[in-house]
Amino acid sequence: MGDGARFVLLIAVHSCFLRRITARLLLVCCWLVWAQPIGASDATRSEETGAEQMWARLIADAERFRLPTKFLKALPPDFIRVEFDDLRAYAAEYHPGDHRMVLDRSLSFNAAGRGLRSLSTMTPKQLEVFYHELFHAYLDYLTVIDAQSDEVGRRSDELLHFARAQQSCRYGEVQITPIVQRKKETESRYLTQAESWEALNETWAVFIGWAVWNQLEVQGKTKQSMFQDQRQASRWIQRFKTAFENGEFRGYYVPEDPDERRLAQKRYLAQQSQLGLDEAVVLMDQVLGFQHNFIEQLMASFESPGVSTCSAVEGKAG
Repeated sequence: MGDGARFVLLIAVHSCFLRRITARLLLVCCWLVWAQPIGASDATRSEETGAEQMWARLIADAERFRLPTKFLKALPPDFIRVEFDDLRAYAAEYHPGDHRMVLDRSLSFNAAGRGLRSLSTMTPKQLEVFYHELFHAYLDYLTVIDAQSDEVGRRSDELLHFARAQQSCRYGEVQITPIVQRKKETESRYLTQAESWEALNETWAVFIGWAVWNQLEVQGKTKQSMFQDQRQASRWIQRFKTAFENGEFRGYYVPEDPDERRLAQKRYLAQQSQLGLDEAVVLMDQVLGFQHNFIEQLMASFESPGVSTCSAVEGKAG
């Protein structure tokens, strides 16, 4: 073979070798791209999609059972970060600092601690706890939006304004029960800003959870809303009156003073400082979305509803 032929053959072999190396390098690069972890942006989009799907299922379930959805629809799907844990002291807890809701694993699908169970598989008491925490998240959301911008929806702005007025005039000085079991023994307390806001927050959340639980109780297994059945509506109103008279709408606060906190981790409000009727009306209207004729019927059932000592009237039901 001549030198020229050898040169041509060498070039051909070299070219073939380069093509094989290039192909292998291309395959390796493709594998690395496919095998590497999902990027931060993709993970974020996946989390957002999961939150939107969970929130959509939650609202759909609530509507199916004729439960309140007004304030749920005002919450962005990604505002709350839902986690599950083996809770012992409480069935659920909400942390406003990072907008995190921790639920007991029993409220997760198959108790696996991942996705939220369908509302249809929760007991009325579990739904009471769940709605209690959801309201904490809603009030947290209103305060965050108010701090960030003045462009808050009119109704939400009214509720927050009403809440702050109630915090000042109703929850600034309260009656507590130092010994929870002795409800008739009370003491007066002047609360700090943080204590009074927590006392209001918990008192209102107690009522929201109670309202949902009792709506489920009076509706029973029927698919009809209590607003469409006068007997159910009357039963709910009677339950409300009984609870109001027994002082069941009472919240609590955690004392800021370390010395007092060593004596009691929580201070429970006395009946004299329970939820006011005017507060209940505002919550039924602006948060739960109860029908106005139902609210009027409830108000008419009280012989003497009383007059609020607070000056804020903007929050009343329209």
